[in-house]
Amino acid sequence: MTDIFNVLSADQARQIKEVFGTPTYVYSQRALEKNARETLAFPHAFGLTVRYAMKALPNAAILQLFQNQGLHIDASSGYEVERALQARIHPTKIQLTAQELPPQLPGYILRGVRFNACSLHQLETIGKIAPGSEISVRINPGKGSGANGKVNVGGFASSFGIWHELIPEVKEIAQTYDLRITRLHTHIGSGTDPHVWQQVALTSLDIVLQFPEVTTLNLGGGFKVARVPEEKATNLQECGRPIQRALIDFYHKKARRLHLEIEPGTYLVANAGVVVSSINDIVSTDRYTFLKVDSGMTEVTRPILYAAQHPIAIVSRDPETDLESRAEREYVVVGHCCESGDLWTPAQGNAEQIQTRLLPEAEIGDILILGGAGAYCSAMSTKNYNSFPEAAEVLITNNGSLELIRERQRLEEVTKKEIRILV
Repeated sequence: MTDIFNVLSADQARQIKEVFGTPTYVYSQRALEKNARETLAFPHAFGLTVRYAMKALPNAAILQLFQNQGLHIDASSGYEVERALQARIHPTKIQLTAQELPPQLPGYILRGVRFNACSLHQLETIGKIAPGSEISVRINPGKGSGANGKVNVGGFASSFGIWHELIPEVKEIAQTYDLRITRLHTHIGSGTDPHVWQQVALTSLDIVLQFPEVTTLNLGGGFKVARVPEEKATNLQECGRPIQRALIDFYHKKARRLHLEIEPGTYLVANAGVVVSSINDIVSTDRYTFLKVDSGMTEVTRPILYAAQHPIAIVSRDPETDLESRAEREYVVVGHCCESGDLWTPAQGNAEQIQTRLLPEAEIGDILILGGAGAYCSAMSTKNYNSFPEAAEVLITNNGSLELIRERQRLEEVTKKEIRILV
């Protein structure tokens, strides 16, 4: 029974603590596959490719799981390309969209990895490496959106993509190197307003008109998820139907069938993962009571970066204890780092202000579970701060087994790259 954030049961949480220790990231295969099916059902007109934005959670087991579901890969660096290849993702299913070009780029192209040029310099570089090839270009449409400014990757304040007014230069470079621009890419942010996303999608069709050889339109991702009740998730069907109609209308007017690509990351993994931690201490001031856990910014940085809100649950260390019999109390949840900002319960919209959460009365040794921790948590951790080792990762399979998909780091692994120069 998966009754805690639709990922695991209280008994499984206790088992994870006993077998793997804490803190541990835990993911649900059932939830991951459900989310994959939802993205594959995104409305389209002339074909759909769903690329998993692997930066959200790049563990090889997760990449393999999504490949088995029919998803392709969006990689954001040469290192992510390497990880995808090591996970046995076929090169032709990987597209690289990066802020910097890896030195291995010529080899990737020879193997069939797709490349998305994000600047005029990148476009010219690919022209020199592979003249006469097909290419994708990322265009900054002049508008962005996101849950906050830190995740907005469109508009004049963003360096992502080629500014839309520079399209003549794009075409000039393509002509110089005989490049065929067959794929157009736009992406405007994470946690994007669905209405803005739709507007940019329609704007992207206008840009397509300037590239007669484009057959694929990639609209990126950024679909909202609801981690807490106050948030509203993007309905993919409602979001996609206007795009579907626009693609059909575009075909009727221009006789061009456009294959659609989307690149969800958060939507696929955010609510399919949790962090299982232990309550190590409880301290009080004349205003607040703090729950200190053996996790924190070393596993989840989103609260301190974005004032992100994550759901929290308490599991009694004793399976015979009924939490419903305990009174509820207001708590602030803090991490184990020697850092005043190591906070899991910030105020909405203000990462520097603490906020209490109403939780069952907790005891030292109880388990605290942070939900919504599948996306940009393990991938964006501050592991090794205060020399804390990297946490383990566990996948709950469809048959209920607990499979270790990343071992907990040992201290000797933290220090093994250090070079002693003084005797």
